[in-house]
Amino acid sequence: MTRTPIDDDLQTETESAARGATPPRTEVPVPSVQRARERGAAAERNPVVLRTEQLTKRYGHLLAAAEVSIAVHAGSFTGIVGPNGAGKTTVLSMISGLNRPSSGRITVRDIDVWADGPTAKRLIGTLPDRLRLFDRLTGAQLLYYAGVLHGVEEASVAERARDLAQAFGLEAALDRPVSDYSAGMQKKIGLACAMIHAPEVLVLDEPFEAIDPVSASNVTDILEKFVAGGGSVVMSSHSLELIQRVCDHVAVIVDGSVIAQGTVDAVRDGVSLEERFRHLTQVDDAGNGLAWLHGSSDSD
Repeated sequence: MTRTPIDDDLQTETESAARGATPPRTEVPVPSVQRARERGAAAERNPVVLRTEQLTKRYGHLLAAAEVSIAVHAGSFTGIVGPNGAGKTTVLSMISGLNRPSSGRITVRDIDVWADGPTAKRLIGTLPDRLRLFDRLTGAQLLYYAGVLHGVEEASVAERARDLAQAFGLEAALDRPVSDYSAGMQKKIGLACAMIHAPEVLVLDEPFEAIDPVSASNVTDILEKFVAGGGSVVMSSHSLELIQRVCDHVAVIVDGSVIAQGTVDAVRDGVSLEERFRHLTQVDDAGNGLAWLHGSSDSD
């Protein structure tokens, strides 16, 4: 019978237990994490599809983004994380062509996003922060508008809209005004609008916000299939567990600057991404000084 590395690990742990020793901890990634690792290794060999170079944004004396340089490979799933107010939305909005940088350059497939906006935006699908939709339109009308606006032939728009509605579970809502949609449904129709022109890169700001767990799993599957087909996703999220589970690359932004980036495994450096994030951002002992809140009193 052929032995496997798993058999050897089990024998080692059994022998250690018999000696009273604590068996070594072996990290066994869940399937989605393992897929992300394999995808990340493959993506490293692919060309860069999106690049930011020394991207800077100033609002008067406020420096919202400071010389941000990020390279996104084709077929990769990149997470952007950072504390509230770190500059994540500013960076993503500049990449999307929604917020002009003070300096620096953004290219998608070597096309300058700000020098040739129309051409670049055909390659980018965007789900911005604080999503604003034409909510007097029905879901079907909104998808039609998004498709035509991005240059999709009218004959193809209806078919793509039906496919996307089915994928996101919105078939029954297509004839209803978007104003009647829940927050999660509006997020999903916004994501469908971002994908209807078959972009090469999706730039998504908090795409899972307000989406229920079942729908979130469905959206994750859709995005992973998009990446498996050669597309690239750049996504911000406050859920570090989600980023660690589905992304293969990550960039950590603090005070407008990228302080760490690379594959998820390289950035987390042997610990959980949440623990590494706390170390990088120096978030610790946040509850100090709140003893009074827990019923402690010197007057007792």
